[in-house]
Amino acid sequence: MKKLFVVAALFLGVNLFAQNASDIVFKETKHDFGKIKHRVPATYTFAYTNNASKPAIIEVATAECGCTKPEYSVAPLAKGKTGTIKVTYNAENFGMFNKKVTVKFANVAEPVTLTINGDVLTPKTK
Repeated sequence: MKKLFVVAALFLGVNLFAQNASDIVFKETKHDFGKIKHRVPATYTFAYTNNASKPAIIEVATAECGCTKPEYSVAPLAKGKTGTIKVTYNAENFGMFNKKVTVKFANVAEPVTLTINGDVLTPKTK
């Protein structure tokens, strides 16, 4: 009985500190750059609002490859405030691209996936 009480207390304690994924709202999670020039990095800034009662903290934001770089603040974001994640694609490879950045917030079980896509044009021949 004592073990059951301890397990229940731990479960409830963890859930008291957890935030819902819906507490952090992104204005948009996808961006299409359209046609971009080769070797001219393309950057887009995703905005999000913290609607939770507790500060939102980005633990980590990781891109699926080295051609994409996310930049973000590690400072806690207060309730009602808006934060940003800047995502840059290096545009080294020609053709269509579709890249994802996974954003993990502290005390939120499900990460958020941001997506960028576009088409890197080949240089015109002379």
